[in-house]
Amino acid sequence: MSNLDDIFASVRSQFPALTQKVHGKNLVYLDSGATTLKPQSVVDRIAHFYSYETSNVHRGAHYLGDVATGHFEAARQKVAEFLGARQSEEIIFVRGTTEGVNLVANSWGLSNLKAGDEILITVMEHHGNIVPWQMVAEKVGAKVVAADILDNGELDLEDFKKKLNSRTKMVAFTASSNVLGTNTDMKLLTKLAHEVGAKVLVDGAQIVSQLPVDVSDIDCDFFVFSAHKLFGPFGFGAVYGKKEILDQMPPYQGGGSMISKVTIEKTTFNDVPTRFEAGTPHVEGAVGLHAALTFVENIGLDKIHKYEMDLLNYATGRLLEIPDVKIYGTSQNKGAILSFNLKGAHHSDIGQILDQEGVAVRAGHHCTQPLMARLGVPGTVRASLSVYNNREDIDSMVKAVVKAREMLL
Repeated sequence: MSNLDDIFASVRSQFPALTQKVHGKNLVYLDSGATTLKPQSVVDRIAHFYSYETSNVHRGAHYLGDVATGHFEAARQKVAEFLGARQSEEIIFVRGTTEGVNLVANSWGLSNLKAGDEILITVMEHHGNIVPWQMVAEKVGAKVVAADILDNGELDLEDFKKKLNSRTKMVAFTASSNVLGTNTDMKLLTKLAHEVGAKVLVDGAQIVSQLPVDVSDIDCDFFVFSAHKLFGPFGFGAVYGKKEILDQMPPYQGGGSMISKVTIEKTTFNDVPTRFEAGTPHVEGAVGLHAALTFVENIGLDKIHKYEMDLLNYATGRLLEIPDVKIYGTSQNKGAILSFNLKGAHHSDIGQILDQEGVAVRAGHHCTQPLMARLGVPGTVRASLSVYNNREDIDSMVKAVVKAREMLL
């Protein structure tokens, strides 16, 4: 074993979910693109919060309130540092990537978009970065336009440039496709968008667990991600926004915490980020995300990326040894995701057979129906790798796919 293998064997041991059996077989978890498993350190930190630190934040006049508030705001600072934000006030806590896009679409979008404006996305976007823009566009009379991809799954840069114009007011794109694994050039796309005066939102849900992100260097206006795809808890995420833009945006929701003064006649609103965090926040989500970021930093994203790319290359080679396998997304610049089909078999049938062998994958359209239409298929099987996987997991998957081929073809 290499030194990297030793490191990640130790990492694997920190995930209790992998000690269980499924249908009598050892669990092989290859669905990290949907959500990552949680290390014991994250589970323990959340349990400790619930056991000893439970309190609401910001307004408590007691010890536990002070403790919880301190942890909540420390998590905000941690996220700011993780993303390379200039200040913690540029980080808004939300329920996840989808709510983050909805916040920007409804607050910035409804305030700035008008009839005839265009919102440029890509054909490989998750529905969470399509539907909110369609809803806002319908309200104001704007139009959603999508840049195409090349046959290897990379963004068609020439088509992207062609569809950028003076009517483009927002460019919203994924940093890494949840189906193809394709990584986009965030800095270049942001530069091109800014040249026509458009604002930029980056969907970072898939990128944050695999590569370092520096929003200040990218120069994007907004960046959104979810904790649960980064070894953290469900129902929590963050929006980064440039403070000078956030300061001009109206509240997304109304309620407690986001106000400065309320009378029956009128309400004045708080400063950012609190202006966008109405109601009781998901405090344990913040605490859990803080622990998850510490977990990632203790390993090192450089080591994570190198290890996952080694696994991806091994898995790609092994799958292509099987007759009738077609892989979608063959770019050299991609994350550890493999979407594939067996020619002549339905993706759902393959997924069910793999499950019976203890192999957890995702089968379907992956909330990317426009991409499926572009690929000419109703869905795919998706295996997504992470820090707790190893070559034995891939061998188990390949063995299960071979069995599926024997049964279905």
